[in-house]
Amino acid sequence: MTTALHAIAFKAQSHPAHRFQNLYGLLNSNLLYQSWGQLNKQARPGIDGVTTEVYRQGLPQNIQCLHQRLCDKRYRTQAIKRVLIPKGNGKQRPLGLPTVEDKLVQQSVAQLLQSIWEQDFLPFSYGYRPRKSAHQAVHSLDQLDHDWLLRMLALRIDDKALLTLIKQWLKVRVQTPDGKFSKAAAGTPQGGVISPVLANIYLHYVLDLWFEKKVKPRMRGRAMLIRYADDYVAAFQLKTDAERFYRVLPQRLNKFGLQLAPEKTHLKRFSRFHPGRKRQFQFLGFEFYWSLDVNKRPRLRRRTAAKKQKGTMEALYHWIKAKRSERLREWLPTLKRKLQGFQNYFGLPDNS
Repeated sequence: MTTALHAIAFKAQSHPAHRFQNLYGLLNSNLLYQSWGQLNKQARPGIDGVTTEVYRQGLPQNIQCLHQRLCDKRYRTQAIKRVLIPKGNGKQRPLGLPTVEDKLVQQSVAQLLQSIWEQDFLPFSYGYRPRKSAHQAVHSLDQLDHDWLLRMLALRIDDKALLTLIKQWLKVRVQTPDGKFSKAAAGTPQGGVISPVLANIYLHYVLDLWFEKKVKPRMRGRAMLIRYADDYVAAFQLKTDAERFYRVLPQRLNKFGLQLAPEKTHLKRFSRFHPGRKRQFQFLGFEFYWSLDVNKRPRLRRRTAAKKQKGTMEALYHWIKAKRSERLREWLPTLKRKLQGFQNYFGLPDNS
């Protein structure tokens, strides 16, 4: 982190009500170079067809030119190329592909926003944050209202130029696979570098603060929330508290243009006094359940969710089948990486 980002983080932590000015001026060559080092160089190109390798060949000149256009307020975001990628349930997920240059600026702005709001985010928020992970939460947002999001950003940012830049990304044109262009009325471009940070800020105000400041004080028993991006689990000591939260949650989300996913939203009894795999819930690809250990004491267990396990096995089967005509030494290293990635995520204690 640069000295400027350190200073912003310190100011944000020591002055919770401070509104930052002149952030746009920090989008200089140094921050752009640092952001370049954080980009995924294997990502597919955007609508202009320029890859990271091509951009790298003239990196000093490209960054200098980009910096100058930012200084002159001549920078304009390019349209986003939308592609459809298959999901495990047979459906397709739309993914936006910004250009390399847009991702570079988005990464720089994301660092500025992260430096401020990382001091405000609550400890039970785990998604897309430094030194936080899905494993810590265990041990996709396309309906964010633009007006509400900009109002939330303005709570900590008093910089019209930076807010205008973010608004460009929210209102950018999207090219669909059939070649047509459209503008999103809500949400952040899925696949954009800036999207996870904006989504975290949005849900920080919509869900996290509301739960901490309004919900918990009204509960008769203990209550807790664990959130990773837009997936979360709320746990309550008393059934009446859980039912009350379950009733008011849709109203809270609807106020900010969000809706519950009916297929993922459940009210369940989950207690060490009622062990067994029939009483289980899924979160971040895991199934959680209570069982008795060798000493007959209740213990919380976790294992790979059945659908995730089956979907991964099927995907690997079809991938290997497509590679069977090629030499083994050419594709075996890739298969090892796929298996190692699966093991790194799901290889937790109790999950044999």
